[in-house]
Amino acid sequence: MRLQVEANQTISVANTDGGTGPAWFLMDTTKPVKPLIFQEREPYEFTTMTQSDNPHVFLHDQFVYGVRARLNAGYGLWQLCWGSKQPLNAANYAAARAAMMNMRADGGSFMGVTPNVLVVPPSLENDGRRLLNTEYATGGESNPWKSTADLIVTPFVS
Repeated sequence: MRLQVEANQTISVANTDGGTGPAWFLMDTTKPVKPLIFQEREPYEFTTMTQSDNPHVFLHDQFVYGVRARLNAGYGLWQLCWGSKQPLNAANYAAARAAMMNMRADGGSFMGVTPNVLVVPPSLENDGRRLLNTEYATGGESNPWKSTADLIVTPFVS
């Protein structure tokens, strides 16, 4: 929850709607500043110890592989991400999109947020695919949410 000033009035704003189920996230990654930032300070450097004259290879009869890098990650603009533990269905997806698209900056101007990525754990993959990829919703009517976001399935949000 954040506080924003709008027309000399402080209002409470959140980027989540709570719930108790598995977490899913809706993000806008189209802006120059992203909701999550990944910085590669030193690129990945792969190292191998595979020469027979290497002391470790000679003494232990083992090849050794390693990687070294310097990285950093952090949060960008909180307004560009929506977190929910509500069931992933059309109604909650629509509510999350509407809340994000109605986000305002301090002073009350619209931020122009357009969600384009849905991140789900493996347990919600079926719901996410059904929501974003099927032509018709349950009951045979047209699915208005088809292709409105790219789906990312990752165990790191479980």
